Amino acid sequence: MRRLTLLLLAAAIPAAFAQDGWVSLFNGQDLTGWKIGGNQASFQVKGGALVANGPPAHAFYDGPFNNHEFKNFELMVDVMAAPNSNGGIYFHTQFQERGFPSKGFEVQVNNTYASDAVKTASLYHVKDIGLDEIRGMTKDNEWFTEHIIVQDNTVTIKLNGKEMVRWTQPADWNGGREGPGRVISRGTIALQGHDPNSTVHYKNIRIKLLP
Repeated sequence: MRRLTLLLLAAAIPAAFAQDGWVSLFNGQDLTGWKIGGNQASFQVKGGALVANGPPAHAFYDGPFNNHEFKNFELMVDVMAAPNSNGGIYFHTQFQERGFPSKGFEVQVNNTYASDAVKTASLYHVKDIGLDEIRGMTKDNEWFTEHIIVQDNTVTIKLNGKEMVRWTQPADWNGGREGPGRVISRGTIALQGHDPNSTVHYKNIRIKLLP
């Protein structure tokens, strides 16, 4: 009877669930809690992952957890990119109907995308990582994990557990080359669908709030 009760309780837990402070933002089955800006067909759920492929689009977390607004947090996402593919994970952003997000920062997904030298785990155009720095750490068509930590004015990015970026926003920071929206503030999470020739899988999207 106790086992049956536990099973019934588990079935009643919503898609976002907490374990050791971590909360899942994606249920692995459909787009519940996510809102697409840009080409709606560029994001599909396949094999338990959010798969981006098609004209530019972004999947914004729009679900109930913390009213989809985050300031200090840890975010972990498992990512797999096809050869010559570009993608990204935005934080401190907000929903846009179209175009690349003008608010927040992008953590790059790019193992072998030839036309962009800014590679996986970069804090895009703020603290860029080159190909030599990730060589041997990621492979196309294989899963890797990006771990993003935002604590006050410091952003830390880890790739498969190795710290790649630690950047503290200067007091006089104006957004740099990406413009005034690239400042630490608060906002939601977004996943990038970059172009029709890129295919990127995102799964196990989990977040932990920090004080």
